[in-house]
Amino acid sequence: MGEIIGGGIIAHEPTIMLPKAERLALNDGRENSLVPGFKRLREEVLDELQPDTVIVFDTHWFTTVEFIVTSHERRTGKYTSEELPRGMSQVPYDLTGDPELAGRIAECGSEDGVRTTALDDPCLPIHYPTVNLAHFLQAPGEKWITIGTCQTAVDWQFLSVGASVARAVADSDRRVVLYATGGLSHTFWPLPELPEHEACDPIHIRTPEARAADEQRIAWLEAGEHAKVIDTMGEFHQYHPEGFFGHYLMLAGALGGENCKAAGRRFSEYQNATGTGQVHIWFDRPAAGWAA
Repeated sequence: MGEIIGGGIIAHEPTIMLPKAERLALNDGRENSLVPGFKRLREEVLDELQPDTVIVFDTHWFTTVEFIVTSHERRTGKYTSEELPRGMSQVPYDLTGDPELAGRIAECGSEDGVRTTALDDPCLPIHYPTVNLAHFLQAPGEKWITIGTCQTAVDWQFLSVGASVARAVADSDRRVVLYATGGLSHTFWPLPELPEHEACDPIHIRTPEARAADEQRIAWLEAGEHAKVIDTMGEFHQYHPEGFFGHYLMLAGALGGENCKAAGRRFSEYQNATGTGQVHIWFDRPAAGWAA
């Protein structure tokens, strides 16, 4: 029987891929806390867990009529972002897949009432949340699956897909970690004002109200109060969380939904990225299980 052995909300914002000198220049001479956060996460958590398979809930891969799960044997190449090519240009990636588990996830998703498809098309694009996380966190021997964000889905469907992932993992023999990669509130500064708001200090979050909403949810997550985050999604949507906060909802669904009490550990500061809220928060598997 397989199990989910850990999971987290992991930021992927583009400046992490810039050379260190450029990161420091953008951030008043200080390092972007997400970068050492990746190193700590790798050394303090992932090196100990040694997962068989990584599943990435990717907020930049938008689908429309269904959820898609990558089922390739291998994805390899170089990635240049059409959105931000200055910071992400010809980034190499080489990801071994897990077609068997991907197929079972798609079966469980559809059985549970949400159209879900496994796809191994060699021309299927890859997106930078997956590439950036692999750059910092990938370890030899891991298998990587990516699940897209369906832009027509509603909250309960994201939760349902997460629960389907958990069911598929339980049906396998895999030890799995989940990366819900995306930000919190997600409204950018207009281009004329943007250069004044590129530092990481959260004073640059787009509005004080968005910052307060982010910080409230971080506090709930650190306290293991996932039910509060889920139950107040209607309020949070007014701050345009990245990917409809679908990455978190899929993670939460996989960890037991409103019954999950796993307390989060922060692996970065709460910080700004051109107006948007960013943080790394990791959830260790409670000894009694995710929904205990």
